Amino acid sequence: MQGHEQSAAWCTYLFMMELLASIHCYFWSPSRTICLWMSLVLLLQYSKTVVSKSDYLIGLGSYDITGPAADVNMMGYANAEQIASGIHFRLRARSFIVAEPQGKRVVFVNLDACMASQLVTIKVIERLKARYGELYTEQNVAISGIHTHAGPGGYLQYVVYLITSLGFVRQSFDVLVDGIEKSIIQAHENLRPGSIFVNKDSGFSTGELLDASVNRSPSAYLNNPASERRKHKYDVDKEMTLLKFVDDQWGPVGSFNWFATHGTSMSRTNSLISGDNKGAAARFMEDWFEKNGIKSSDTNESGSDGLPRRVSNIIPNIHDDNNKLLELATSFRSSPGSPATQTMSVARRVRGALKQAEKPGFVSAFCQTNCGDVSPNVLGAFCTDTGLPCDFNHSTCGGKNELCYGRGPGYPDEFESTRIIGERQFRKAVDLFEKASEQLKGEVDYRHTYIDFSQLEVTLTKVGGGSEVVKTCPAAMGFAFAAGTTDGPGAFDFKQGDDQGNPFWRLVRDVLKTPDKKQVDCQHPKPILLDTGEMKQPYDWAPSVLPIQILRIGQFVILSVPGEFTTMSGRRLRNAVKTVLTRSGNGEFGSNTHVVIAGLTNTYSQYVATLEEYQVQRYEGASTLYGPHTLSAYIQEFQKLATALIKGQPVEAGMPPPDLLQKQISLLTPVIMDSTPAGKNFGDVSSDVPANSTFKRGSTVTVVFWSSCPRNDLLTEGTFALVEMLQGKDTWTPMYDDDDFCLRFKWSRHSKLSPQSKATIEWIIPSSSSPGVYRIRHFGASKGLMGSIRHFTGSSSAFVVA
Repeated sequence: MQGHEQSAAWCTYLFMMELLASIHCYFWSPSRTICLWMSLVLLLQYSKTVVSKSDYLIGLGSYDITGPAADVNMMGYANAEQIASGIHFRLRARSFIVAEPQGKRVVFVNLDACMASQLVTIKVIERLKARYGELYTEQNVAISGIHTHAGPGGYLQYVVYLITSLGFVRQSFDVLVDGIEKSIIQAHENLRPGSIFVNKDSGFSTGELLDASVNRSPSAYLNNPASERRKHKYDVDKEMTLLKFVDDQWGPVGSFNWFATHGTSMSRTNSLISGDNKGAAARFMEDWFEKNGIKSSDTNESGSDGLPRRVSNIIPNIHDDNNKLLELATSFRSSPGSPATQTMSVARRVRGALKQAEKPGFVSAFCQTNCGDVSPNVLGAFCTDTGLPCDFNHSTCGGKNELCYGRGPGYPDEFESTRIIGERQFRKAVDLFEKASEQLKGEVDYRHTYIDFSQLEVTLTKVGGGSEVVKTCPAAMGFAFAAGTTDGPGAFDFKQGDDQGNPFWRLVRDVLKTPDKKQVDCQHPKPILLDTGEMKQPYDWAPSVLPIQILRIGQFVILSVPGEFTTMSGRRLRNAVKTVLTRSGNGEFGSNTHVVIAGLTNTYSQYVATLEEYQVQRYEGASTLYGPHTLSAYIQEFQKLATALIKGQPVEAGMPPPDLLQKQISLLTPVIMDSTPAGKNFGDVSSDVPANSTFKRGSTVTVVFWSSCPRNDLLTEGTFALVEMLQGKDTWTPMYDDDDFCLRFKWSRHSKLSPQSKATIEWIIPSSSSPGVYRIRHFGASKGLMGSIRHFTGSSSAFVVA
């Protein structure tokens, strides 16, 4: 009830201030009576504003969850060769809490991660219960992933999701649990009276975002009934829905939005940690707000590259003569590597320096929804050998899936594609944010239960009347799963749209587990490649028990689903729940009811295709684990939750999923030690900028340092790379760090087993950068043979940006 106490204290404070003003006015004003009456009127008006303006307490938080930037396999593409080796920009957990002052509350966490993990969720809830008691539990806390395919893996608990990461990676797991907890703590401590506005209509245009997504499995989508498809203009959901959070005192403090597009702008060969397009959009919007506040976003407030101007524009430039700048730069040669404190990189962070002491920082999250068949590679899928479009039904090129790749708008530059798709989401979000006017009103509530999807009875209505009961199946993956998608094709001779399989791979499958006839019939027409739901050694390969959850904030409802719903699956689920809510007859939900799906939430169970899409057995159907009736099972169980919600009835908790932490196996080799060549220190420059160099905006500055393995210290809320600008004669001010889109930290070993490594830092100079003298700096931590960790730093020679 800390937030309620803050609200009461705030009201008391306002009352005392007005009372003191009235007394002062009475004793010192010539017109005592008039003044007193005016003060009383103002006091009454102000009190009404404080009491009635806000129905809720709101709090937002954000914390760094960037995992190990070396040696760890990335989660998403299941490509064993995609090993992290640096940072594109940092990953964060962003949270909001909404509470009724004397009632219920809900928590929503958006992760710059591929998906939520059941084990992470379990441990976060344990920590929250230890800290807050029953205030935050699995019932009212939702943890959702944006589905970036460029984050470290190894943090889920089921075997099938840990194969390419060589098992469990404790460092990946711990940084997520720690970061989520800290972001929720921040949100809790920021709870204050405030209002929430929802928008999916930006005035003259709707919330439709037309150029950030395409359907990557159109042949499967076309198998849905024509009458159903005619109800929709597009074969993917183009609408963005946004919540705007407004603190009564500080004004806007954040926004969360939901829009469907995969986090696959960065390719399966990328090795830099990245939040992909949604993480980029969040970074752009938070920087935009810190610069512009609530002012209108126009071209004058952005650089010519279309991105928000950075802090370099805030600092006045005192140098305007290039010769003088060069002369000044030559006096700053590269500094040798030197010891540093553990917190030095944190203290030098750009955004940490900008944060105001009292005002909470602006938090913007770009959340995932029903993205199952939705790709950001909007130019389409083409064959890498011929340049021609891929086969429509199977996404192959000459019968081979390995050659069929989707192209993003920045093709062939994946960084540019990420920026463009991120910027398009960012601009739509700004539009919705600035025009949001529909205020959320009503109760805060939630329902949550655990369901065993391996053997769930589902009642289906027959077309001619009556009903039949069908069942879901133990989890299994089809042959087309191994074919991958046009965002990241698989290997060997698998292909999408395969409802037969082949004898060779059946033999390989049978070495692990041969599915029995009951399972084969249940999963039909999916040919089973991996019978994961019935594979239990060394522990469970796939989940059976899944959480489902509804969060309500007034007329806004979030459906927390533990997987990737396809476009049509998501539409059916939203419509089914909305129908239950609006036809309840109690008047709480009307035509303005907003229902969004939060995908990849609380745990992960792969895809959910419609019954008709399942028949086609493209990647999404082959990855629908629990058989052809999976979607119907979700709809049935969510309708039960929605009914309980509107009737104020409890639901059965269900049998919780297992906690498999003690059974985890890790084969990832630890860091033994780091070293440098004789005569070199950690942090020394290996390759410097050219002497007396001047760079133009838009060009790239590259510096290489002798470094150490980034796994020694993740530098959480810190930075491995920094661009500093000279202010005055000898003061270096942080300008860009490794949380900036324009600065890339790349790490590499001398050889695979070598203890020697280097850090390459690349700065693509933004067009909005101010002319002046700059240098590049590196932070790191080395590990000695006896296990001691020593932090270090080093810097390049100075150079001029003209």
